[in-house]
Amino acid sequence: MSASVAYADVEVGSELPPLTVNLQRINLVMYAGASGDFNVIHWNQRVAQAVGLPDVIAHGMLTMASAGRVVTDWLGDPGAVVEYGVRFTRPVVVPDDDKGATLEITAAVGEKREDNLVRIDITATFNDATVLGKAQALVRLA
Repeated sequence: MSASVAYADVEVGSELPPLTVNLQRINLVMYAGASGDFNVIHWNQRVAQAVGLPDVIAHGMLTMASAGRVVTDWLGDPGAVVEYGVRFTRPVVVPDDDKGATLEITAAVGEKREDNLVRIDITATFNDATVLGKAQALVRLA
């Protein structure tokens, strides 16, 4: 499968379609099972608060993966991602209710390089605060 986005059609500053991701406690349990990360701050409110957190928080890597979907959804081919990195700046607090936590994810083309490489700059926010810093993906387009 190849990326459905062509290098020639991409311009610096072009925005990718935004993505909204809702995380609920069940998603944290499923991610813990898939990743093997059963740290109690991701499922036990009492322990999370005892270590100074406001409540149970989403796994950082789950937040990162959720934000990366804005790029893979746009590409149509996750194999076109050459690099992806973030800095974790704030936790995503996931309340024990029917609403959960909503991540708002936007992205834009930040740079076009040689060899059909394109840098995508990603912004992920929760409660109007950025939760990932320097979130960037490098993709290779045809």
